[in-house]
Amino acid sequence: MGHLLQNRQASVPTLVEGIAYYKGLPAFGLLRYAAEVIPDRDAVIYGSQCWTYAQLNHDSVRAAAMLQRLGIAPGDRVGVLLPNVPEFLIAINGIWRCGGIVVALSPLMVPDEVTQLVQQTKCRVVITLDMLAHLLGGCQSHLEKTLYVSIREHLPSLKQIGYLWVRMQRTGVLSLPSDASHSWFWNEIEQARREWKPVAIDPATDPAYILPTGGTTGSPKSVTLSHENMVANAWQQFQWAGRTFASETMMAVLPFFHSYGVSAIAMGGAAMGATLILHHRFNARQVIQLMQQHQPTVLHAVPAMLVAFNERLRDYPADLRSLKWVICGGAPLEAKIAEEFTEHCGAVVVEGFGLSESSPVTHVGDLFSEPRYGTIGYPLPETRCRIIEESLSGIRDVGVNQVGELLIRGPQVMLGYWENPTATAEALRDGWLFTGDLAMRDREGLFEIVGRKKDLIITSGFNVYPAEVEAVLRTVEGVQDAAVVSAPDPKRGEVVKAFIVMKPGSVWDEEKLRQHCRDHLSKHKQPRLYERCSGDLPRNFLGKVVRRRLR
Repeated sequence: MGHLLQNRQASVPTLVEGIAYYKGLPAFGLLRYAAEVIPDRDAVIYGSQCWTYAQLNHDSVRAAAMLQRLGIAPGDRVGVLLPNVPEFLIAINGIWRCGGIVVALSPLMVPDEVTQLVQQTKCRVVITLDMLAHLLGGCQSHLEKTLYVSIREHLPSLKQIGYLWVRMQRTGVLSLPSDASHSWFWNEIEQARREWKPVAIDPATDPAYILPTGGTTGSPKSVTLSHENMVANAWQQFQWAGRTFASETMMAVLPFFHSYGVSAIAMGGAAMGATLILHHRFNARQVIQLMQQHQPTVLHAVPAMLVAFNERLRDYPADLRSLKWVICGGAPLEAKIAEEFTEHCGAVVVEGFGLSESSPVTHVGDLFSEPRYGTIGYPLPETRCRIIEESLSGIRDVGVNQVGELLIRGPQVMLGYWENPTATAEALRDGWLFTGDLAMRDREGLFEIVGRKKDLIITSGFNVYPAEVEAVLRTVEGVQDAAVVSAPDPKRGEVVKAFIVMKPGSVWDEEKLRQHCRDHLSKHKQPRLYERCSGDLPRNFLGKVVRRRLR
């Protein structure tokens, strides 16, 4: 495990370089490489504890040995239901060392969603925060083992009492079960008492990571990324940052369970040999305090985070001049938001772009020149792009400053959707990923996203798929039909707006609708705005809802 922060040794400047190329490296290879060349550099700082790269890698090896003791073999799926804590990094690298596949379970999910993903991927083991154990209620019978992680010991004494109280309120028990199928992550590691046995991995073809998404086709499914996909995307971002190695400090608050967080921070941070300042939940005041204390140089964010920072910094200025790069993704970034944050800290703020199917990053603004707001920047190294128009006569590439669907090709493009060959064939054609996003390219090669081919809603960087929300709304007593669209929001980019058609004689009750969605949908999927329709929803001649008339 890590050591107390005050006892850590200062990192010594080094002349070593990062990985030369991504080919042939398994997903755990980035951490392994950093542990070999910069073993004493701080890898993770969380609360009062710190892990060097050597310690973090060592703990991941111990975790791998423990998982092998539990019977995890190549190809087995292990769910990870954790916020940004050191155990997330230790667990995923340990799973990969076993040849296992990480299944990303989000703390924002409701129990039904967790159960569905666990069953779909046939997870054998889940590593979860103790505070989130209630989310596994519906799938415990499908699991061989549940391993608990807690952040209680990282908290002050009084907050530890409060933590236990909240845990009891959520889980319904004072003490979590400890038996043959339930135990504590670190206890299992201590009891493993065996060596990790290396396994054969083919980075190009072996799956490493499964994460839920609506995908480019708009219905929920699971993206499957190979070891090479993940390492390549980290290497691409490392290249984009000028191959800076063992010199950056990264604020790590963007959730690891989100594809952007795991790629840019968990993987990208290791590729850069950066020190990660972890915090398990976004709170503008707390994160600003951490940035003042630890002086990070890099911040990955979504626009909603910058909005919250700006609001806080207007009234409570802070010295954030250590920041030099802020990379914002997940949703469109308004120029005024970026410009204000630059005024507060002096950093270069650029916008990036990606999607889960591409690990996810494909484009980033230039970090070494003036930002070009309104654009997503340039393709990352080894990323090829086309903007096309599709018709009955075939596909044709459109010209400069013309709008079309963005296609991506590169080493970061997914293997496919988990056990869904039909959806995979629709999204991947002749090696090209059809993103469903409408884009244009100017004469300088800068790309701009102008809309979405499908009706995907992105709120605070999270994807929301209308069909999923509509299905839940239609189960509410008295609801005849429902349609969901996006509505602009200054903080979140977009929010979910629901249009409801009631059955004749039914009573309109907005709070009833909200409560039903709170019970069945993750928070970001829940409509924030409701509107009752006096008649039917607008439809075309085929009976399909015309969403553009609702916006």
